[in-house]
Amino acid sequence: VDMASCPTMFLRRLAPRVLRAAESAAEAAPSGAIPSKLTLNLMCPHEPILTRAAVDMVIVPGSDGIFGVLAGHVPTVSELRPGVLSVHEGDKKTNYFVSSGFAVVNPDSTADICALEAVPVDDLDKDIIKKHLADFTRQLGAAQTDAEKATAQIAVDCFTAMESATGASA
Repeated sequence: VDMASCPTMFLRRLAPRVLRAAESAAEAAPSGAIPSKLTLNLMCPHEPILTRAAVDMVIVPGSDGIFGVLAGHVPTVSELRPGVLSVHEGDKKTNYFVSSGFAVVNPDSTADICALEAVPVDDLDKDIIKKHLADFTRQLGAAQTDAEKATAQIAVDCFTAMESATGASA
């Protein structure tokens, strides 16, 4: 399998499903009716974090940039980059650090966010983040093979995003 074609193959399989979901949602919803809340599902492979949570907005760290999602958002599929996912419910805002994954915004005002890891930012330890960032930065400098370089670079990117999320670099 050509790894460069994996995202393309994934999107080719996903696109017809998204279109079918859009068509059925358009048929089911009254003309022009947009719900007042976004229904959010935040999932990790090992546990669901939020299931059918009615929220006002979610801010997503997409690979092409940060974007906000409200009820009635245009259907979207985005790869996640390491960063802060903010969930807004009334006056309450909960920040989660996500390492990677995908966000799918559906035409029925639901958003499915599938993250490899999602941790409340308040649960992150600044000292551990600094230590691991330093360790992986050293590993990146000493890496000999492409695989070692890629592995260390991914870790450096992730811990740098965690450092930024927690304000550990300040």
